Amino acid sequence: MTKQIDEAAVAHFAGRLAYETDPADVAADLGAGVTGWVLIDSRSQESWDQGHVPGAIHLPHREITERTAADVVPDGATVVTYCWGPGCNAATRAALAFARLGYPVKEMIGGYEYWVREGGPIETAAGVERRTSDPLTAPRGVACAC
Repeated sequence: MTKQIDEAAVAHFAGRLAYETDPADVAADLGAGVTGWVLIDSRSQESWDQGHVPGAIHLPHREITERTAADVVPDGATVVTYCWGPGCNAATRAALAFARLGYPVKEMIGGYEYWVREGGPIETAAGVERRTSDPLTAPRGVACAC
């Protein structure tokens, strides 16, 4: 029996991978010193103050304009947006705003919630810390490696 390729499914999933990334891939790129992209935290000031991904730039989605984008995104850089987590669409709104301004953009699925749950470092006014990962999202000693 010959398998039938579902071109719509292929296009759908390829499209998702073209415009989405996840905390593990962001962490890997940060750790490897990969350049050419900028991480945007699109949450409120209060959320940012509670903790954020080290190296991220705070730019709430409601404040994204051509001028603010040009101030924080180097020419030719890809923008990666994140918000609280799967229950928040601020990262999607930020990604849409950057796309409308002509920037290449991806959304970090899972957001800050999964960054923290997977044991990523967090930064606050007190400095950088790393919490224990949630074994349901990142079993101890096991990397996603996907």
